[in-house]
Amino acid sequence: MIHNKEAESETRFYGFIRAASVGLTHIISIAFPVFIAFLSLPGTSVFSWHPFLMTVAFGFFMTEAILLFSPHGSLLKRFPHKTKGRVHWILQSLCGSCAVLGLAAIYYNKYLNGKAHFTSWHGLLGLITVCVVCVQSLAAVPLIYHSLAKGWSLAKLKRYHAASGLVTFLLGCTSLLLGLCSSWFTESVGGHAWYLAAICPALSALIIMNQVSSAYVAKKRLQS
Repeated sequence: MIHNKEAESETRFYGFIRAASVGLTHIISIAFPVFIAFLSLPGTSVFSWHPFLMTVAFGFFMTEAILLFSPHGSLLKRFPHKTKGRVHWILQSLCGSCAVLGLAAIYYNKYLNGKAHFTSWHGLLGLITVCVVCVQSLAAVPLIYHSLAKGWSLAKLKRYHAASGLVTFLLGCTSLLLGLCSSWFTESVGGHAWYLAAICPALSALIIMNQVSSAYVAKKRLQS
């Protein structure tokens, strides 16, 4: 009896921690893009669109698209899984659109200034990330129209999609972190503010990684 109470108390504690973590990620997904928008002032130059669109793509749209399936803090927690899937698809489409536009903005800005393209780790990883996002979005079509993936079980497709989606999100967060090391950002932000900004994508990556890995472990336990 005492053991059951301790186990229940421990479960509630971890549930509270996870709910608080997801809540914090929701706050970061809004606060971080707003902060970048304040710095870049989108519309004031061609370049200004790049940090804004990329942060909105990965810091907001993709983060919220994954959090829809969180059992501890989904904004659509009471809605059926099918509805979550549709909204997830919409958010991911917006993420891909913003990422492509962000890439186009920096490419055109470098063209106008006669600078070489994709010469830094940030530029190279950013290009790879945008390409992976596009591939990931196309690969997700069979999840909506399962008839396109004959011979594949829906459960297996979802498992692969979740794993590849996590990799894509981690690539996006890493690209954002590398962007914070750029001369534009370091000249605008320094000291404790830089570390606080860097914590945002890093913390989001850790919380999302925990969510996806925990869901996978839970499914494996149910199947065993």
